[in-house]
Amino acid sequence: MDLPRIFTIRESGHRIHNPMTAAKFAALGEALRLAPGARMLDLASGSGEMLCTWARDHGIGGTGVDISTVFTEQARARAVELGVADRVGFVHGDAAGHVADEPVDVAACIGATWIGGGVAGTAELLERSLRPGGLMLIGEPYWRRTPPDEETAKDCHGSSLADFLPLPDLIERFQGLGYDVVEMILADQDSWDRYVAAQWLSMRRWLDGNPDDELAPEVRRELTTEPARHARATREYLGWGVFALMRR
Repeated sequence: MDLPRIFTIRESGHRIHNPMTAAKFAALGEALRLAPGARMLDLASGSGEMLCTWARDHGIGGTGVDISTVFTEQARARAVELGVADRVGFVHGDAAGHVADEPVDVAACIGATWIGGGVAGTAELLERSLRPGGLMLIGEPYWRRTPPDEETAKDCHGSSLADFLPLPDLIERFQGLGYDVVEMILADQDSWDRYVAAQWLSMRRWLDGNPDDELAPEVRRELTTEPARHARATREYLGWGVFALMRR
């Protein structure tokens, strides 16, 4: 059980595996008024940057779960680096269906709502780990501008027009599931660039060092096509945000 290797090649230089930046996650942590000693469950936690930095900055603890062996090891190393390994832990496993042993104060899934089959299923999954009155964090794309056709939508990471909603409709979707939206922080075009463009350098350096690898043709195709595709579609049409929810 692991991510396909192409993901770890693309994002080998990343600490954050989505179009948030360290500054945006820091701002979100401040905005949520996290209390020292609060417990967090982070499903699809990637390299653990959000949980580790919030543990350092706000004194919280918790657990991250991710399917990638590479990212899980990076998360454990980051916890040691930041001096929070006594308060946070990372589990290699499938986040789909994972429920905390005890209710947590914050339950998060940042950019991986496929683990619950979509927003509604992921909210239901997170709810099973969340104490009454706790905070739920969901990271989800939305249409910043509605693409003019399906071909343009597909250029946004293989999406379909039906996959995402405009931002106001996404907020109303959360409300329709019975949650108050109590905070949000949104990616912008620059943070999209920092996420996506950083992959290009990682892919090029990997290609230079691994020209005969079986994945080299696939990586070469991506490096050739993705910069223009990102400039044409993703950064123009696709938004991305983290939304803090509380059950009504």
